[in-house]
Amino acid sequence: MRKENSTNSINEQFLFQVCELNSAIAMISGRWKSQIVYSISQGNNRFHLLKKELPNISEQVLGRQLKELETHAIIVKKEIPETIPFGIEYILTNKGLDLVPILENLCDWGKTYADGKEISVCSIS
Repeated sequence: MRKENSTNSINEQFLFQVCELNSAIAMISGRWKSQIVYSISQGNNRFHLLKKELPNISEQVLGRQLKELETHAIIVKKEIPETIPFGIEYILTNKGLDLVPILENLCDWGKTYADGKEISVCSIS
């Protein structure tokens, strides 16, 4: 957490005020967030399913990224009471559902332009 009066914080606040794109990118920035959102959209809506789909992510990082996506109202956490012990599933909000085609378009853009590399596989499309 940075200090509110630090130069970084002041610059961030300025950028958020001049362009909503900066706020949007901040909400979905993070190495795993786009993959998590896409995985949830494909039905991998439980922690263990996400971990299986993204085996290289640590449980700690997955938990933190899910919490951040929940804080930004991209996903909601829902208890499944009929399971013992009770389970949790993650559901995309309308905001999260609206994000999926944007991520797909970014993936397509990345296939074409990412650092001049030819990308053969992208798990979002």
